[in-house]
Amino acid sequence: MKLKTELFLADDWADYELLDSGNGRKWERFGIQRLIRPDPQAFWQPATPTGQWQADAVFDQNSGDDERGRWRQLNPAAPEVWPMQWENLRFHARRSPFRHVGLFQEHSVHWRFARNAITAVRRPVSVLNLFGYTGMMSLACAEAGAEVTHLDASPKSNGYGKENQALSGLADRPIRWIADDAMKFAAREVRRGNQYDAIILDPPKFGRGTKNETWRFEEDLPELLKLVRQLLSRRPLFIILTAYAVRLSHIALAQTLEDHIRDLGGELAMGEMALPQASSDRVLPTAICARWQADELL
Repeated sequence: MKLKTELFLADDWADYELLDSGNGRKWERFGIQRLIRPDPQAFWQPATPTGQWQADAVFDQNSGDDERGRWRQLNPAAPEVWPMQWENLRFHARRSPFRHVGLFQEHSVHWRFARNAITAVRRPVSVLNLFGYTGMMSLACAEAGAEVTHLDASPKSNGYGKENQALSGLADRPIRWIADDAMKFAAREVRRGNQYDAIILDPPKFGRGTKNETWRFEEDLPELLKLVRQLLSRRPLFIILTAYAVRLSHIALAQTLEDHIRDLGGELAMGEMALPQASSDRVLPTAICARWQADELL
């Protein structure tokens, strides 16, 4: 298996910009709205003093909590939900109490990769998207012609995904939207003998399933990867594994994945995901990832 390290830079947006970052915050444009959110990785000084950042809303983080807080709306006319687009995919952005806005824009680098891989092989492709959130990866794969199984523990996120599917004009594409615990679902799929040509995993550091099952990244990922290996078809195309806010290097993430797929050959790329900054040549790191692709794609 070939190994390589790269920077996964999401520089293919027209409807999103990282305007500036620094002093633990980031200033972003999501379509028609400008937002300010906390970001602990932005240690540096911003290109423009944060007091000069103009925004429609600011997320105020609760003390001692990485995710929860509240939005302080500065522009009374700014809607809570608004349209956005990435290439042909249309979707809604929305401000949530967890500082998120309905998409992880840095993942566009993987949406493009998956779409291109599915298109390139010119054969039926089945995709399993675990921890799929509001479905942007699922839509990218379905648009390319794949049959997609999308799983997220949140019925609300799946509902937003279905909404995005309709907005993108892909209502007739085969996407199964499933609300379930990822580990339990994967184990059942193994017992059923179901297999997939491509598997995407975007697990949280900590999460809960539909029946209050707990997910802890460092404890549960190796077991889930065992199941993922059993779910791969005889001609697998790719695996994408991403991780946020964990005390791991991208090397550790990639080598853990490699343990389970070493026999497949192909290429395993590892590195950081990042967003380019409009106001300077700096980039904002967002996550780590490991991405395997078969020899067929090289």
